[in-house]
Amino acid sequence: MGKLVHCSSFYVKMRRVGYRPGSALPSDWGRMGLGLGILAATTRATTREHAVFEDDRSGDLRTNGLEDFGSEGADGSYVSLAPGRPSADRFACPCCTNVFAETLRLAEVDLVRHAQNLRGSPRRVDVKPVLLTHARIITMHPDLPNASCLLAKDGKIIWIGEQEDLPDDAIRGVTRFDMKGKVVLPGFVEPHMHLAPLAMLNAFENIGPFRFPTIDGAIERLRELAEMTDPGDWIVGRQFDPSLQVGPDVLTCDMLNRASTTHPIFVYNASLHIAYCNSLALEVAGIDAESVVPAGSELGRDEAGSPNGVLKGGAAMAMVARHNPILRSQNLAEAFLEVLASANAVGITTLCDQGTGLFQGVKELELYARLRDSNRMTARFRFCLAETLADRWDQTDIAWGDGDEWLRVTGWKVVSDGSNQGRTGLQRDAFLGSDDKGIAYIEIQALEEAIEKRLRQGWAICVHANGDAAIDRTLDAFARARDLGLDPRARRCRIEHCSILHDEQIERISELGLSPSFLIGHVYYWGKAFIDDVFGLEKASKLDRTASCEAKGIRWTIHSDDPVTEMNPLRCIENAVTRSMWKSDELLASQERVPVEAALRAMTIDAAWQCHSDHEVGSLEVGKYADFVILEEDPREVETSELSKIVVRETWVHGERVYSST
Repeated sequence: MGKLVHCSSFYVKMRRVGYRPGSALPSDWGRMGLGLGILAATTRATTREHAVFEDDRSGDLRTNGLEDFGSEGADGSYVSLAPGRPSADRFACPCCTNVFAETLRLAEVDLVRHAQNLRGSPRRVDVKPVLLTHARIITMHPDLPNASCLLAKDGKIIWIGEQEDLPDDAIRGVTRFDMKGKVVLPGFVEPHMHLAPLAMLNAFENIGPFRFPTIDGAIERLRELAEMTDPGDWIVGRQFDPSLQVGPDVLTCDMLNRASTTHPIFVYNASLHIAYCNSLALEVAGIDAESVVPAGSELGRDEAGSPNGVLKGGAAMAMVARHNPILRSQNLAEAFLEVLASANAVGITTLCDQGTGLFQGVKELELYARLRDSNRMTARFRFCLAETLADRWDQTDIAWGDGDEWLRVTGWKVVSDGSNQGRTGLQRDAFLGSDDKGIAYIEIQALEEAIEKRLRQGWAICVHANGDAAIDRTLDAFARARDLGLDPRARRCRIEHCSILHDEQIERISELGLSPSFLIGHVYYWGKAFIDDVFGLEKASKLDRTASCEAKGIRWTIHSDDPVTEMNPLRCIENAVTRSMWKSDELLASQERVPVEAALRAMTIDAAWQCHSDHEVGSLEVGKYADFVILEEDPREVETSELSKIVVRETWVHGERVYSST
């Protein structure tokens, strides 16, 4: 089996060896382009037992490697990968939909066990009572917005207020921490990210714009890797972004052939909705002029009609990616814990995975449950199950709300289109300089049926919609459900990314009681590209309309979509407050700037509300968990352009310190 080329440093180590929130963008910025496609198996001659943990009794987090994406046939032979029946309602991008859904359906899994594992976790023991004094506490609770003292016991807040009001008998036997005027906020809540892809980040080579400003430079790096790699072995790149790198708009097989004709090369676009490959990769995949893909994906072609190596949408990407070797990890559980540690380092205490099951199918829940039971989790986790695996999830008894305070299933994820910067987001009008209107990843009837079915089952539904036409379709589907007597408002249904919004769409969002979550990094990282290359100024000004939603009384949040942009709540807050753009002195739609207080809500209490966790996290008040972040400065008092530079001193979860900058 061929080996993979690894990038030079793991992203957590990047933070630990010099990058801190607010510092200049790291050279390995963003991690915007790993692809779960590389995790697909090629045909193998032998089987391997599906074993994640070596010792079920001890809770030992050792692992023998990634879950196999296949099973034994009736005769005992290995059932290898097959393209299956990819369709527009089953495929999207690696961060949102598994391009190997058919393979996951082959896996033999004890489905019921995964649901049961979520229920009945052991409580953490020996959590010592703690008292914070001389603090500047921003509670995010309107009845008591500020305080100076907080007392926690057994992981929960039992008193908060001014220090002089604290009863003397309440502090016996507690450990005191003098904050010396430092700022304490509720722990940040990241409402949209992808855990499993992040855990395997270091298997892909970063050839993105912050390492290689030109496309020629990125290709040269691939050529260097080819020289260090045995012929026939795959080379995999990530974060490539022609909207930010100087050169042609696409990366064709002819261009990649300059790097190597003896290695299959596969490169993920930063949007995660497009990939590129060289001629050998096309040959290995058996793709030629006669090849077709289902609706919802496209094969790029040259003027003669031959495939040019550009793969748009999950089904097209899967045609090549499924031939890559399995990416193996000696300790997958530890890699997951590293992701949680990196989240703690930027003040995050609760995360929401948008598309659970894309990596290891339903067995992801078993892995996460064992992490929880080991008492080593340093952040709370919420899950939105991937519609891609609907057939598999429906064979379990998993229901909305299953889990506990550490792990809980809180949503159902449906993907309706691609990305705007990748020109696969579904638009009303064509992209700038083109007649292309993007791609619908799901037929409208299938979208309507999914929303109706899951609402009837009691699910909160999160629909990925970037383009304005995709948002139209999403609103229509929710309106249909409402007309059938269902209530999206009561389930806190969300539109994910919700990028290009017109005034009438904002009205409909308010009317239907939906809640958008904005990938606010679009404004900073791609805002100028949206103006110059993708939409033009008028349409680009409709991007991430936070202030307009705020004015309508709509509850909204902001997120990173990590690995599309890096988890960093303070940077997200700065993006929402300033609307500044990379490589530009201008602001994008300055009228959409929001006050710092609104942006703080979007990453604390409102994000907790979207994740159905506002009864336990998101604000600092009696009865909620003692999850908080300690900052060097007050976000309400620094220059707005300096928000991302505020130092995270400590992060606490369940009344215990899980991160310290010193």
